[in-house]
Amino acid sequence: MKKFSLLTMLAMCGMAAFAQAQWVNLFNGKNLNGWTRLNGTAEYRVEDGAIVGTSKMNTPNTFLATKKMYGDFILEFEFKVDEGLNSGVQFRSIADKKIMDGRVHGYQFEIDPSSRAWTGGVYDEAGRGWLYDLTRYPNAQKAFKNGIWNKARIEAVGEHIRTWVNGVPCANVLDNAVSSGIIALQVHGIGNNAALEGKEVAWRNIRICTKGLEGELTPESQAAPEKNCIPNTISEKEAAEGWTLLWDGQTTNGWRGAKLDAFPEKGWTIENGVLKVLKGNGGESTNGGDIVTTRQYENFILSVDFKITDGANSGIKYFVDTEMNKGEGSSIGCEFQVLDDLRHPDAKLGVKGNRKLGSLYDLIPAPANKPFRPGFFNTATIVVKGNHVEHWLNGVKLLEYERNNQMWNALVAYSKYKNWPNFGNAVKGNILLQDHGDEVWYQNIKIKEL
Repeated sequence: MKKFSLLTMLAMCGMAAFAQAQWVNLFNGKNLNGWTRLNGTAEYRVEDGAIVGTSKMNTPNTFLATKKMYGDFILEFEFKVDEGLNSGVQFRSIADKKIMDGRVHGYQFEIDPSSRAWTGGVYDEAGRGWLYDLTRYPNAQKAFKNGIWNKARIEAVGEHIRTWVNGVPCANVLDNAVSSGIIALQVHGIGNNAALEGKEVAWRNIRICTKGLEGELTPESQAAPEKNCIPNTISEKEAAEGWTLLWDGQTTNGWRGAKLDAFPEKGWTIENGVLKVLKGNGGESTNGGDIVTTRQYENFILSVDFKITDGANSGIKYFVDTEMNKGEGSSIGCEFQVLDDLRHPDAKLGVKGNRKLGSLYDLIPAPANKPFRPGFFNTATIVVKGNHVEHWLNGVKLLEYERNNQMWNALVAYSKYKNWPNFGNAVKGNILLQDHGDEVWYQNIKIKEL
C-alpha cells in the first residue's frame, strides 16, 4: 500500500475541501440567455462582456432577472454606474403574478452613487424599506468608487446576509422573511426626469457559489455590526451584549395599564407580532389608556420600532411615575414624541417644533431633517446614562440633554410640565407606550440595561 506523509494528506484534504466549492457563471459574457426582463421597459444589452442597462423615462423600475431561484449562496459581481442613477441587485426576491401583481420585491444590494453613499446597504424592495443603511459606517460609505468598476460580494446563508464593496464590509443582517428567490439587475425608474434618461449601469463577471459554501464564507468582522431584523427576537450576539425583549411579540406579559393593575381590556391589540394602539376619538388616554412596563428602569438603551398611520399621535415615555397623575390624561414622564408631523395639528404647537416627531416632547425639538421614513417601521432609540439622555431615530442622533441641573429645571419651568414636582429628575421609572386616540404600531421592543 502506498504511504502518504502527513503534509501530503493535509494538502489533499485541503484540495478536496476547495474542490467542493462550485462557482457558476450567471452571465456568459455574450448574450442574455438565462435572464428575463420584468416590470418595466428599460433596455438591457450586452457590450464588451458586460450587461448594460439604460434608464428610460416614464417606466417603473425594470429588472433583468434570472429564471432560476437561489437559496443559500455567495454571489460576486462587478458593477459600474453613471452618476445620478440609483440601481441595485435583487436577491432572494419574488416575481409572482399572484403576489403584488408580479412586482419584483425582496432583498436588494443597493447601488447608490449619490452623496448619501449607501452602496452595499440592504434594502427591502417594495416591502419594509431599509434593513441596513450605512449612515453610521463611514468606512463602508467610502468603499464605492464613482466612474470605475467596483466589486461586490453577497453572502446569504440561512438567516444571515452580509455584503462587501471592494472588500470592505458593508451590511450584516439577520432576517428570515424569504429563504429563496430570483437574482435581478435593476434599472431604477426615473419618472419624467429627462436629465437622467440614457444613464447607464453595467454588470460583469457575475458568478455564484451554491455548494461548498462553508470553506468560502468570510470570517466574522466587527466592521459591519450585526442588525437583527427578525421581529421580536434576540439574536445570540444581542443576548451576549445584554439585550432582552421588553415585549415578547405574543402576549401582554410585562405590561399593564398605566392606571390599572392589569393590561387594558380594550384599545390595544396584538396582531402578527405587532402591538397596536387602536383608533379612538383622538383624545389623550381616553380609549384603552397608556400601557407601562411592570417594572422600572434606571440606566438603559431602549429600542422600539414604530409605524405611524396617517395623522396619528403617540409617544414613548420614560422616567414615568404612574402615581403622579391619577386623573385624566396621560401618565407623566419624559417623552420621545411619535407623531405624523405633516397631518397632526400638534406639530404646529409648542416652541420651535418641540412637539414634532423625535422631540423631547414640549421641551427640546428634534432637527427638521430627521431620517423619518413614512409608511415604514422606524426605530426609536433612547439612551439613558445617569443624567445624560439621548434620542435617536433610525441610527441618527436627534438630540441629547442633561437633567438634574439648573438649566434642565429652567427648561421644565417654561413647559407644560412646570406644575409637576421634580419632573424628569427621577432616578428610575416605568417605560410607557401612549394611547393618544390614534392607531400606531409597535414591535421589536428591546432593552439593554447599563
